[in-house]
Amino acid sequence: MSDRISSSDAAAPVAAYSQAVSAGDLVFVSGQIPMDPATGELVSQSVEAATRQSLRNVERILQAAELSLEHVVKATVFLIDSADYGGMDQTYREIMPEPFPAREAVFVAGLPKGARVEISVIAHRNR
Repeated sequence: MSDRISSSDAAAPVAAYSQAVSAGDLVFVSGQIPMDPATGELVSQSVEAATRQSLRNVERILQAAELSLEHVVKATVFLIDSADYGGMDQTYREIMPEPFPAREAVFVAGLPKGARVEISVIAHRNR
């Protein structure tokens, strides 16, 4: 059995999914695009700003589960342009606490709402 987790301080889902669900000690946060929850607008001026907003949305959802970025054990980053990898990684390093979680970056043809980055994570309550 899983429990739905949501935060009004993060971007609302743009399709049929929960912001996050918990299953036992794990919390699965759905992919977060860089949408500003206050305005509903996509942050896209740079991949660094977009990555920062995506991670801010992840962090707010984790806070609703009484967790933090320190609880993240796995992250998946989706990018539409391989040239954005360096800027995303630099910003990710500035925000994510060490030791860094396991991570992969996947290059895709497109993301919801025309976003340039999307980040999903798995957190463990006992990390």
